[in-house]
Amino acid sequence: MQKEWYVVNTYSGHEDKVKEKLEMRANSMGMEDYILRVVVPTQTEIDEKGKEKVKKMFPGYILVEMVMTDEAWFVVRNTPGVTGFIGSSGKGAKPFPLTPSEVDHILGSMGMSRLDIANELAIGDKVEVTSGPFANMFGKVKSIDLENAKLEVALDLFGQETIVELELSQISKA
Repeated sequence: MQKEWYVVNTYSGHEDKVKEKLEMRANSMGMEDYILRVVVPTQTEIDEKGKEKVKKMFPGYILVEMVMTDEAWFVVRNTPGVTGFIGSSGKGAKPFPLTPSEVDHILGSMGMSRLDIANELAIGDKVEVTSGPFANMFGKVKSIDLENAKLEVALDLFGQETIVELELSQISKA
């Protein structure tokens, strides 16, 4: 199974507590390989006095990157403060994950990325372009710019290797 992002409903105002509890439960129950990241989507706004304010993008919701197994699903659902998953009809039905473009949009607005570049991508890895003019093409990573979340990928265009610069949101690991 592969890791995907899911939206978890929490009591409004308890998002940070649920994040902390879920991370502790995943650690204590040995589920770190299944429950990978927990994110409270926030954005920074500047009020009329010029002060920065951190505001929750989706009050009452957190994002969880996880491998959907029965055990991981049980741990998340039964974490104190969690009321359920979004995209599940209930009655024991597992939820649908967010699409990569939805995840890229939410995490990108927070300055984060769906892929952990430092650990998941290396020079020479094969990737698939998911959006833009080179969509559905495969190539090899030639260089990685961690600061700007961009990479150079060698694509085969008309029988010739061509280097293109892509944003991290435009690729997925093949």
